[in-house]
Amino acid sequence: MKMGIVGLPNVGKSTLFNAITNAGAEAANYPFCTIDPNIGVVSVPDERLDRLAEMYHPEKYTPAVIEFVDIAGLVKGASKGEGLGNKFLANIREVDAIVHVMRCFEDDSVIHVDGSVDPLRDIDVINLELILADMETLERRIDRTAKLLKGDKKYQAELDLFTALQKHLEDEKPARAFVCAPDERAIITSVNLLTDKPVIYAANLDEDGFADYVNNEMYQKVAARAKAEGSEVLPICAKLEQDILDLPPEERGEFLKELGITESGLSRLIKVSYRLLGLISYLTGGPKEVRAWTIERGTRAPQAAGKIHTDFERGFIRAECVSFDELMACGSMTVAREKGLVRSEGRDYVMRDGDVVLYRFNV
Repeated sequence: MKMGIVGLPNVGKSTLFNAITNAGAEAANYPFCTIDPNIGVVSVPDERLDRLAEMYHPEKYTPAVIEFVDIAGLVKGASKGEGLGNKFLANIREVDAIVHVMRCFEDDSVIHVDGSVDPLRDIDVINLELILADMETLERRIDRTAKLLKGDKKYQAELDLFTALQKHLEDEKPARAFVCAPDERAIITSVNLLTDKPVIYAANLDEDGFADYVNNEMYQKVAARAKAEGSEVLPICAKLEQDILDLPPEERGEFLKELGITESGLSRLIKVSYRLLGLISYLTGGPKEVRAWTIERGTRAPQAAGKIHTDFERGFIRAECVSFDELMACGSMTVAREKGLVRSEGRDYVMRDGDVVLYRFNV
């Protein structure tokens, strides 16, 4: 999973990136501090994997990972190449989802590229630039489809779909908000439009605003916008996350408790990301390795096995599954088998979050 962190210059993107990845990207109080995208790969915290490791004492511990990309700040005119627009647009096209950071606090010592703080205006600036870029991309696809239509009438439905989507974009609405049938959505996805990517709006608050974000006016505006377009919203304080990172690991839990926070911003961001993208994790365990595997919700057993190796999918016989909670209650896979809790699942089985699996295959 690859998440692109975007936003106007100076809204806290790089500070947040540093805090969640500990990658040490430069963060400074001037526009275009980030020129080339910084990339950080972080492990997905999963207490279930920790418990499996306690059970098996494996030689190797492999959690799921997420790649975060801190992309250069965007300005008005980016779709026409203003600022670092071309680079920005190329980088964002490669990610699975967007973490859109906007500033939700006043501070005269921190420059805002537009001279004042207005998170909804910031959202609109970036959305419009992405929509304008998508209109150019879609126009090229429409031209190509129109040429194909001259030789084969089957392309008429596709052309009609793209024409309707073009009108939608002209109304300054993102492609992800375009209402269509599942098979039509698959066609739109093939165009790889920027505004078709799912979005998490990360409302960057100061410490006071974060402490009472439910009553924070700026946050509420962002939350309402996210709800209206079916996106996710995450209240976060980038500076606070950085302060937590600066503490020794053994002191971080107590510091979070003092703040009344149960988990770090990274953990909350990962949970929102999984929910947004419809992802779950299944687990494998043994003396050699315990590992978490990320798959889309609704994935069937053979395709999930293919995440481990293509031979597992090609020669799939069955998946021996037990829920994590049942395994922990039994204390071992042997006891779980004796109690009949290990299920033998075939090709049509839809994987569940937290399944602990042993695949049987023959190639």
